Amino acid sequence: MEAKYVGINDLRIGKIVAEDIYANTQYPIVFKNTKVAPEHLHVFKAFHIFKVPIYIEVEDDINKAQIEGTSYEQTLSNIPKAADTFEKNYHNAVKEYKKLFRGWEAGSKIDITKVRGIILPLVENILEDRSIIFDLNAYSNPKDYLYHHCIATGLICAALAQKMGYERGYILQIAIAGALADCGMAKIPARIREKKEALNQAEFVEIRKHPLYSFQMVKSLPAIKEEMKIAIYQHHERLDGSGYMDGAKLEKISLFSQVIAVADTFHAMTSQRLYRSKESPFKVIEMIKESEFGKFNIKVVQALIDNVASLPIGTKIELSNLERGEIMFLNSYSPTRPLIKLSATGEIIDLAKNRSFYISRIITNKE
Repeated sequence: MEAKYVGINDLRIGKIVAEDIYANTQYPIVFKNTKVAPEHLHVFKAFHIFKVPIYIEVEDDINKAQIEGTSYEQTLSNIPKAADTFEKNYHNAVKEYKKLFRGWEAGSKIDITKVRGIILPLVENILEDRSIIFDLNAYSNPKDYLYHHCIATGLICAALAQKMGYERGYILQIAIAGALADCGMAKIPARIREKKEALNQAEFVEIRKHPLYSFQMVKSLPAIKEEMKIAIYQHHERLDGSGYMDGAKLEKISLFSQVIAVADTFHAMTSQRLYRSKESPFKVIEMIKESEFGKFNIKVVQALIDNVASLPIGTKIELSNLERGEIMFLNSYSPTRPLIKLSATGEIIDLAKNRSFYISRIITNKE
């Protein structure tokens, strides 16, 4: 195939980039052999790249390409707007989960059909758009944190399992397991569960029993795979032996339990709690990767990082210094610290080099 430079207004989606493309960056903003997608058109515009080298097959019929191709302007006008129904469905799911939880408190057994009906429709949404992960902490509130946490943990588990390459059946199973990992909290007295002050030793010990209570509540459910039941029991174990219930280490800890553990930790640290303020998802990922190194399975942590790296070019963000901008380039060597174009000045900032601030949140279309 031959290569030639094509103006971006004539560039067609699906064409193949013929050379690495740099823009005063250490790494290419687009790599050779990349198939052109709508987000790349945003990148070229932002970096004032007006011509792009692409491969051209000699036998290409220009008229056919014009008929089948899609120009920059056409592409932008045809990009579907994100549906705003997810948040509504999510809040309805939390309300329904809360009702089930109240029943468990009163001694009811888990109705797995109802749990599936609550969590699985949302799973479909997050498998199609994993960036929803970064909205979950905004939906939560301290008062109903536990119910939000159960739903969100299940959804994050699904996204991680998908990124790790699990087949659909296991993705749905781990989503349900994640949603039920803390169901045993229903057996913890509310005065302990909802206490704002520091727990005393006896209360702390009781709280740490919730994985056992959760396991006892799901162990007789035939619709949940045995490995998922084990994952629920072990979801607070850590590879270095610092976790509970049993202080298990390394290979004695189920990989599925590590999926729940990472999802559980990520959502907990990014959410507003009665006793703790929330952290940025990007900062939490760095903390899990660095300060919590050795506690979590690296494959699961990488799946979480990869979910960040899948954010579309052009995603609107707010930095920890309150400046706003959009993602221009995702650096595979430092995916939580992309290149950002500031909205106010148009300045391009490489967060991998400037570590004095970080992405604090994703800005949704509603803002």
